[in-house]
Amino acid sequence: MTILLTNDDGVDSPGLRSLHAFLQKEHNVWIMAPDGDRSGKSQSITLHDAIRTVEIEPQVFACSGTPSDCVAISLLGAIPDSIDLVISGINLGPNLGTDILYSGTAAAARQASLNNVPGIAVSLAKKHGPFDFSQASAFIGGNLEILQKLWHKDHFVNINIPEQLGRDWDVEITHPSIRIYDDELVTFKAPRGYNYYFLSGKGIESSDLSGEDSSAILKGNISISPVFLHPVNHKEDELYRAAEFKRVVT
Repeated sequence: MTILLTNDDGVDSPGLRSLHAFLQKEHNVWIMAPDGDRSGKSQSITLHDAIRTVEIEPQVFACSGTPSDCVAISLLGAIPDSIDLVISGINLGPNLGTDILYSGTAAAARQASLNNVPGIAVSLAKKHGPFDFSQASAFIGGNLEILQKLWHKDHFVNINIPEQLGRDWDVEITHPSIRIYDDELVTFKAPRGYNYYFLSGKGIESSDLSGEDSSAILKGNISISPVFLHPVNHKEDELYRAAEFKRVVT
């Protein structure tokens, strides 16, 4: 199988390198990953600037663009081989629930599926290092064929894996939880009227309901979430249709 690896942590990330080392034993593996940290870039793409790449090792490219850029240019010809599967990760930390709206890791997998190639996002569900990616790499490597066969063009797959799996761990098919972010704005006032802002936060809470990805991780299980590419809002459609919108345009 010919596999493209990418991420949002950068081309030298240990999660990416661990998965690369495991997969290249049996597969033709290419890396096209950002040349630095692009966490939180979501689905952003580069439109008005050139995207620069450099081959830093055989079949390993560092890219000046976003995770979505990495996938798009690879599938459109920057990588000479035809790609069978795109894996984004292994991310340094979880991507659960509404995290995937911000995550460059998830976005890269989504971009692959938008380009009609199976896309899988993989994250290690541990908040702080040091990280051990060995079990996560082995799980992904051992399940590539089934993940590829299950994929359809309407979704990508978001996988979260605990760092250490216990004796009774299982695989749960889940849906994304609701994540509540305790955001803070840190402000610094500088001379000449400039203000500097940093987004920070004290922590994240999850809904943790049965069947959700965060609940599976709390139980020490692997979470696999098929995520639709097309946003759906069927529950709200009738409410909006029944509303009496004013016919005002000027």
